[in-house]
Amino acid sequence: MPDTAVLVDFGSTYTKVVAVDLQRQTVLARAHRPSTVDTDVTIGLERAIAAIRPAVDVDRSLCLASSSARGGLRMIAIGLVPELTAEAARQAALGAGAKIVKVYSHELTRSDVAEIAALRPDLLLLAGGTDGGNRSVIEHNARALAGSPLDAPVIAAGNRNARDAVVDLLQAGGKRCYPTENVLPELDQLNVEPVRAVIRDAFVRHIVEAKGLDRAMARVHDIIMPTPAAVLDAAELLSLGTPEEPGWGDLMVVDVGGATTDVHSVSEAPPGEGLVPRGLPEPLAKRTVEGDLGVRVSAQSVVAAAPGHELRRDLATQLRQPHAGSRADLLARQTEQLAETPEDVAFDIALGSACVDLAVGRHVGHVKEVYSARGPVRVLHGKDLRRVKALIGVGGVFAYGPDPVGVLRAGLARDDLPDAMRPEAPALYLDASYVFYAIGLLARREPTAALRLLKHTLTRHG
Repeated sequence: MPDTAVLVDFGSTYTKVVAVDLQRQTVLARAHRPSTVDTDVTIGLERAIAAIRPAVDVDRSLCLASSSARGGLRMIAIGLVPELTAEAARQAALGAGAKIVKVYSHELTRSDVAEIAALRPDLLLLAGGTDGGNRSVIEHNARALAGSPLDAPVIAAGNRNARDAVVDLLQAGGKRCYPTENVLPELDQLNVEPVRAVIRDAFVRHIVEAKGLDRAMARVHDIIMPTPAAVLDAAELLSLGTPEEPGWGDLMVVDVGGATTDVHSVSEAPPGEGLVPRGLPEPLAKRTVEGDLGVRVSAQSVVAAAPGHELRRDLATQLRQPHAGSRADLLARQTEQLAETPEDVAFDIALGSACVDLAVGRHVGHVKEVYSARGPVRVLHGKDLRRVKALIGVGGVFAYGPDPVGVLRAGLARDDLPDAMRPEAPALYLDASYVFYAIGLLARREPTAALRLLKHTLTRHG
């Protein structure tokens, strides 16, 4: 294994590179240049690499890459019941770094199939039925997809008793099919890891070429995963640790981008005292992505959310100012626009804080009091994340923004929302060196070195 590594992220706006010393666990250099994925992806890559050449021997370094370019990994999930297999499929796809275009449940109709074809997803995840349970719906859906003009590969992750029939139907229709274990083998058993592994394999085998990233393969040794999957892998590594280096325990990562805001949590903590869990079991490592929350492309939808009761009151007030709509429109059209006046700076801070506030609120579990024969019961839907030990901010607003700690604090527990299971007293960390995705790329090859490097680079702020 080389002593140094160059880690690349092909984003829709910027191509980012980070050079690291694996022996000393230090960052040697980092740079970002405008992406050129719509013309020749290697142009932006070479410009970014040229900026770090004085600090590292690029040609002798391990070079790995992730990508969220051209919309990222766009997936459609199909299941049997919305609250069960369809939700299990959604969780598996999100954990693999996908952007969920739409979720379907029950038997697909002709209009459903036409809509799926029109959406042009990169991958489909076909689930449905616990093992030994209903098989008619997944077989109906396989038959419907087989007869469609859809060209995307299909991952079959439903009732194992229907697996052979599903594969036969899809292959008879000329579809590329990848069977794997049932994502929900029993009603109380979520089985996402085999599905995530197949999704990542399909990403490397098909999506890299489809998005024009194959031209970069002469420079990088491997484009191994979607960028959100790299961030989740880094979060899991930091939480669980390695045999040689302890992890930090339960934690949450908030990744604010121009178009979306992702929240990742790694937590084994059981529900708090007096809470009764309901719904699907929660995965150890969970990711949610909010496609309407971002500080540039999605700025308008953040402003539109200001009147809602879920947003912190002071942020809602700032985003309802007379100039908010026009400023958001400008940022959405000119995504590289920087704040120039104190008012612009305040608006950027409010946008970032709103993204964190709303995205964390949607990620965490919520408690609802229901009445039973024995009296009131506090029912928990989702994860109880009140006791996570660390809250980590990732993305440009935390690496370059004017008030990164204030933006991150928007994810903490709120007195006016006592039933939202938000972090109450975590240590706050910033990914000021913008290396979180890079750690995820190294997590499976050099886990201990990657973990020590991440610990060295994250900065604590309370």
